[in-house]
Amino acid sequence: MTDTLFLRSDELDGLATPAEYVDAVRSGYREYGEGAPAEPRTKLVNRDPAGMLTTYAAILPETGAMGGYTYSAGFGARDAWFMTPLFDAESGEPIALLDGASMNPYKTGAAGGVGVDALAREDATVAGIIGSGAQARGQLKAIAAVRDLQVVRVFSPTREHREAFATDLSAELNLDVQAVDSSAEAAGGADIVVTATNASSPVIDRDTIDPGTHITAMGQYNPNKHELDAETIADSVYVPDIAARATKDAGSFINAIDAGLVDEGHIHGDLGDVLAGAAPGRQSDEEITVFDSGGTGIETVAAAYMLYQKAIDAGLGTTIDFAPASEALTGQ
Repeated sequence: MTDTLFLRSDELDGLATPAEYVDAVRSGYREYGEGAPAEPRTKLVNRDPAGMLTTYAAILPETGAMGGYTYSAGFGARDAWFMTPLFDAESGEPIALLDGASMNPYKTGAAGGVGVDALAREDATVAGIIGSGAQARGQLKAIAAVRDLQVVRVFSPTREHREAFATDLSAELNLDVQAVDSSAEAAGGADIVVTATNASSPVIDRDTIDPGTHITAMGQYNPNKHELDAETIADSVYVPDIAARATKDAGSFINAIDAGLVDEGHIHGDLGDVLAGAAPGRQSDEEITVFDSGGTGIETVAAAYMLYQKAIDAGLGTTIDFAPASEALTGQ
């Protein structure tokens, strides 16, 4: 039997800072850019009851871990569960099983933060956030860890939600976070724009975006839904988290292809390419850059292993046993 550490969501909540998440995820994407294996998500959709089962995985040999997410959403309970198995990258043995719900906005936010750090202007001080849920909060916390923000404008359709976001994040981050009345007001004049929505059609358009803006689009990973219009994609330096998913489930990019404005050659490189130096990052203050973040095993494994190490240091978790195949398989 192999001892494996089970970590509850409440044990992981608050265990690491946004900056620590960003550092771990940056390292993971650099490894990927240098050849570590990772694949785009696999999403299985069930019709009745309506729901989806999603998986994605990565091996990060330098970090020393491999694994990923398996999560379900919808079905009869109309809820979601996130399971994160983590294995030792050298022995292959299971080392941890994480209830990954509480880390989700932080590890996804960290990927956005790494994208901002690699692609946004160094002097970026104004952020526009479209969306006010947990993912939007995670994105802003990570951005604040890599840029000296002065003003943040947030919009979501429900006034109470955007005002609560502004109140909470102003206090938590000691920032001037303002609730505004439209997505155009949030994005106009911003140095960094985040779209963290469940919208099926664009929440901003090209006319709203100033030269030099960086955009993190992270709310959709559906080929039929797009938060950005085709013109914004066409006028941008386009960087997905994993290039292989751009034509699979990156709806904004697929929409731009369908509109005849770009082809696959428009992909500048993925985030790992930029961090590993295989593709340049921002090359001028006038460029519009887009980081298309759909979620990968890279940030999941990197963040989970960082949390696993911190949990060991803090004496957290419960040991569970896994039987190796040599013991458990019959007829051996």
